[in-house]
Amino acid sequence: MELRYNPLLDDWTMVASNRKARPNLPRTDCPFCPGSGKVPDHYDVLKYDNDFPALMPDPPAPDPVGSELYRTEKAYGKCEVILYSPEHRVTLPELPVPHIEKLVDLWSERFAELGKDPRHQYVMIFENRGEEVGVTMPHPHGQIYAYSQMPLKIQRELSSCKAHHERTGRCLICDMNREEMKFQGRVIAENDHFLAYLPFFTDYPYGMFIVSKQHLTALTDFNHSQKQALAGILKEMTGAMDNLFNRPFPYMMVLHQRPVNGEDVESYYHFHIEFYTPLRERDKIKYYASSEMGAWAACNPSSVEETATELRDAHQRFLEKEGDGLR
Repeated sequence: MELRYNPLLDDWTMVASNRKARPNLPRTDCPFCPGSGKVPDHYDVLKYDNDFPALMPDPPAPDPVGSELYRTEKAYGKCEVILYSPEHRVTLPELPVPHIEKLVDLWSERFAELGKDPRHQYVMIFENRGEEVGVTMPHPHGQIYAYSQMPLKIQRELSSCKAHHERTGRCLICDMNREEMKFQGRVIAENDHFLAYLPFFTDYPYGMFIVSKQHLTALTDFNHSQKQALAGILKEMTGAMDNLFNRPFPYMMVLHQRPVNGEDVESYYHFHIEFYTPLRERDKIKYYASSEMGAWAACNPSSVEETATELRDAHQRFLEKEGDGLR
């Protein structure tokens, strides 16, 4: 277990050979279910230290294979699992909004706690859903990684937001919200505090963003009403995705928040959630192939002005089906 420096990208690769021993889709004896001996017999949502972490508070020394060019570092950080429910087969859109509020509160608590360690540079909250994105545990859960090195994609996003602010005096993501609200054709839903839309530039046919309307940078900035609104729109949007093709919809969901240490980014950064959604049709995958991976030259096979209409219709069907269950 170690970090290896990539001089071509000025970035770091995590090496975690211990993760090869992860369980693969167990149908019985789930460690996250009450009665397993691994978790309490009663819980609503729960933080669980990852049994197969890629990053550790006390990592071993790197293998002696580095050099002046190929640097290595200890894989310092933290990997946590966030259990959404004690029920083995329930999914996020099936949970009541008050239960999802508890999840948002736990995310916020862990973001604050992990941010206290000065060696942590970024805390990323995320969920992988579905075998199509490599999920090995069906029990409803997400994860949190606390990185000691700033991830490259986040660096690029921060620098773009900073440059836009220096050029215009405005927040880039606030401007994106205004642009999407003006156009309307890519907006899926909104409530008092959040917008959900397929941004103009997304590289996935259903690559939704959920963005705070207020200029806030992290969950810890939210009041109770804002957390409640986030819980509601998370339920509705994941439910809409399931209704799109009448099947569990695979996705990668990532919360983008301010760095926990380092430069103050409050003036130019903005909380949002990004969904990376691998389906382009009910049983067809939108693959990241050579151009996307080799050149980072994203290619969306669909017009989001068309797929947004499909997702809005699926959202409406979800609202009609849920009725009072959304309150």
